[in-house]
Amino acid sequence: MEDFIIWLPLVLLALAALMPLAAALLRPRAARGRREADMALYRAQLAELDREREVGRLDEAGHRAATLEVQRRLIAAAEQTEGEAQAGRGAMAALVLLPLIVAAGVGLYLLRGTPGLPSATYAMRAEVQERDERLLATLRERLAALDPRSEQAWQGYVLLGNAERARGRPEAAIAAWRTALEARFDPGLAGEVAETEIERNAPAAAMPWIERGLREAPNDPRLRFLFGLAELQAGRPEAARTAWQALLADTPADAPWRAMLTQRLSSLP
Repeated sequence: MEDFIIWLPLVLLALAALMPLAAALLRPRAARGRREADMALYRAQLAELDREREVGRLDEAGHRAATLEVQRRLIAAAEQTEGEAQAGRGAMAALVLLPLIVAAGVGLYLLRGTPGLPSATYAMRAEVQERDERLLATLRERLAALDPRSEQAWQGYVLLGNAERARGRPEAAIAAWRTALEARFDPGLAGEVAETEIERNAPAAAMPWIERGLREAPNDPRLRFLFGLAELQAGRPEAARTAWQALLADTPADAPWRAMLTQRLSSLP
C-alpha cells in the first residue's frame, strides 16, 4: 500500500509533464505541411523585398528580378500536394502512445532503478574533477613528447582544446587549437578559434582566423556568419549587414540556419 501511495503521484506527475506535448499534438497548426510553410515563407520574402525597395536598399531592377523569382517559387509551392491526413493520423497515434510511454518508463525504473542510491557527494565530484585534471596533464605531457607536425599531435591538440573549452577555459582551448593550426591549417578549426574569441568579446583576434579560413573555404556558411558577427561586435553593423545579406542570398530556403540568420539581420541597428 505504501508503494502505491508513493508511485501514484509519480505517475500523475509524469502524465502532467507530457500534457504540453499532448496539447501541441492536438493544436491546429497555422501552416499545415511543407506546402503551406513554403508559401508563408515566400509571402514574407515578398513583403521584405517591398520594404527594402521603400527604404532605398534595393533598386527597381533588383526588386523586379527578385520579386519574379520569389513569385515563381510561390506558384510552384502552391501546386505541390501533400498528405495532411497522414500527418493528422500520426499525431493521434502519438497521442495514444503517451500513456504507454509513461507506463513503460515507470516499469523500467521499477526493474532497473535504484531510488535508494544516494547522490554524489561534493568529495566524490571533486575526486572526479581531480581525475580529469590528471588525464589532461597526462595528455599535455604526451603531446610535448610528440613531433608537433605529426598527425597524432594535431589530433591530440584538437582534443585538448575541446576539453579545455568544455571545462570553461577558453584561453587554454585557443592555445591548444592554435598549436594544431600551426602544424596544419583547417578552416573548421579556425572557426572554433574565431567563435571562442568572439565569445570573449575579442573580434580583432577572431577576424584573422575568419579571413584565412574564408580564403580556403569561401563558401563556408559558418565562417561567413562569424565574419558578420565579428564586424557587428567591432561596431560595424553595416559591414555585418552586407556580409549576412550575401550569406542569406546563398542560403537554401530549407537551410536550418536561415531563420536564425533572417532574425539576426532584422535585429541589426
